Amino acid sequence: MNFLAHTYLSGNNDDLKIGNFLGDFVKGRLNKLSNSQYSKGIINGLALHREIDFFTDSHPMVRQSIDRLQPKYHKFSGIVVDMFYDHILAKNFTQYSEIPLEIYSQNFYSLLEKRKGDIPEAMERMVESMVRRNWFLSYLKYEGIEWALQGISKRLSFKSGIENATEELKQDYILYESDFNVFFPQLINHCQEFVKNHA
Repeated sequence: MNFLAHTYLSGNNDDLKIGNFLGDFVKGRLNKLSNSQYSKGIINGLALHREIDFFTDSHPMVRQSIDRLQPKYHKFSGIVVDMFYDHILAKNFTQYSEIPLEIYSQNFYSLLEKRKGDIPEAMERMVESMVRRNWFLSYLKYEGIEWALQGISKRLSFKSGIENATEELKQDYILYESDFNVFFPQLINHCQEFVKNHA
């Protein structure tokens, strides 16, 4: 899953949101972070991020989405599916949240500003771009997904072609949405259980 889903799955807990947001950027064993600058709540958010990734990577519907792209995008297919799913979540956000996506996005950007002391320096430019370009709202449109995939593609060591993957989304939209609709409610339930057991 990508940033919008990770943030949404953190519920209303700000520490969980920050930790979940930092998940791809904080490496190593979490039990070694107890004496770090991160609070217990943020460390729980990091744990939630890893649990989301584990559940997602092992889910048969996600595997089905990835397999559809595998012949063309090979090992990068999972990255593409993450972006497809954030797009589908953005398009259907009112099914999952009483807060409209536009307001939800601005609330999260305000949280990032309020908690910028918890954001590693290496992430500052990315956060600035996220706020300035309103990434979450941009995910509603194919152009926003295309722009995000172009950015990821430029950072990859190998030519992936993923910047063109929105064509596959348009072509098989119903199939990806169907996969997502089975998978995402199960992920929500799994995250709620995880948070309850690790509070």
